[in-house]
Amino acid sequence: MSKPVSICVIGSGYVGLVAAVCFAEIGHRVICVDNDEARVKTLNEGGVPIFEDQLPELLERHRDKGVEFTTNLGQAVEASEAIFIAVGTPQGDTGAADLSYVEAVVSEIARGISDYKVIVEKSTVPVYTNEWIRRVLHRHGVDPKDFDIVSNPEFLREGTAIKDFMHPDRIVVGTTSERAAGVLQRIYEPLTGGSYYEQPGAMKGACSKENPAKLLVTSAQSAEIIKHASNAFLALKISFINAVANLAEAVDADIEDIAAGMGMDSRIGPKFLRAGLGYGGSCFPKDVAAFHWVAQQHGIDFQLLREIRKINETQKDVFFNKVLSALWTLRGKKLAALGLAFKGNTDDIRESPALEVIRKLLDAGAIVTAYDPAGMDRAKEVLPGSAKMRYADDLYSAAADADAVLILTDWKEFGTIDLVKLNRVVKFPIVVDGRNLYKPQTMLDHGFTYVSVGRPAGYQAQQGKPRSMVS
Repeated sequence: MSKPVSICVIGSGYVGLVAAVCFAEIGHRVICVDNDEARVKTLNEGGVPIFEDQLPELLERHRDKGVEFTTNLGQAVEASEAIFIAVGTPQGDTGAADLSYVEAVVSEIARGISDYKVIVEKSTVPVYTNEWIRRVLHRHGVDPKDFDIVSNPEFLREGTAIKDFMHPDRIVVGTTSERAAGVLQRIYEPLTGGSYYEQPGAMKGACSKENPAKLLVTSAQSAEIIKHASNAFLALKISFINAVANLAEAVDADIEDIAAGMGMDSRIGPKFLRAGLGYGGSCFPKDVAAFHWVAQQHGIDFQLLREIRKINETQKDVFFNKVLSALWTLRGKKLAALGLAFKGNTDDIRESPALEVIRKLLDAGAIVTAYDPAGMDRAKEVLPGSAKMRYADDLYSAAADADAVLILTDWKEFGTIDLVKLNRVVKFPIVVDGRNLYKPQTMLDHGFTYVSVGRPAGYQAQQGKPRSMVS
């Protein structure tokens, strides 16, 4: 490839840490900066602060070689040609993204600029953030010829973030500066030119030398909207299929068949057509709310975004009512909650539908024993253990003597349960599946009453479906 680029990545969260090790993987020299001294110490000592597939291996390979970790932002800025901002942009009370961390970082960057730098928005930010970054730099006296601003949104899914970075659907670069675009093209050349995929030990995936990653250059404003619009559209697909699931269940249709039929249409595709508890995590809830706020600020009544959020919130109530219908009353009932993270293959519990459901169950008087392969430590910080809230070391311990088992997260482990063993340890063989991980007939064959999303419930030793006790 062309001469490697010296890169500074500010932030060592999901986006920053993944970007830092992946830039090192494709041949660049990276300094990753974080103001959390304990986190930097952990990273320098070989620890991995987040749960992400293949991240430990890349950290081990590139730590102190292609990537280093520090709290010294000034030195990192001075030593780097491109500066990627990957700090948090949490949702504020109005739904708008809180950009105070971005502003604070830009103010610090300004003090370290002595020659030309490309400053890259990697955090998810609303449109025109690039202009605000420019204004902050101007206010701090930075010469306009010494910097350019680029929007380079990430499209990473937690649990597959490393693979998504190395084998992207697209790389979006938003800038009107040819010089800045040239720097970003140099950074991504190993992927867009395909040379990385020919290297020994290169990560396998959809891209190759013959089918390299695609790079799209747009204005900064377009790039910023692409990120928000993409996440909003994916959230739309999830909310849409959940709304269809509620209709399907009302008429005894099967949402899995419906989704399969819809997904066979190449214009629609099968991804994100999985009925369940709704979306969660650090991206979709925040980004849909922020996109809605941005539209309102520009006089656009984007009603569809409001409905997406409304359907997603309602879906937790729909599931809660399924549990109530299956058990009649909840006070004193022992429930096994399988899953705490917002989805499988991550320890991220932010905006997790599983936690929202558990809170509702606890408020109704249920006793919940939870198990998650990765998310329990984080969950204990927000759902402390008590007489009503307990934690187990494995799913069978969680299910021991349970009145019902609830599947709340789509971990692979929860889709391959030994059903004979599960039936043996529970008090009553009732499973309420919020992720549709099993075929209803399979559960009936193993002696379970099985309630899922968007499909007719299967009740053991009963004729027909009982009238719901919930309006």
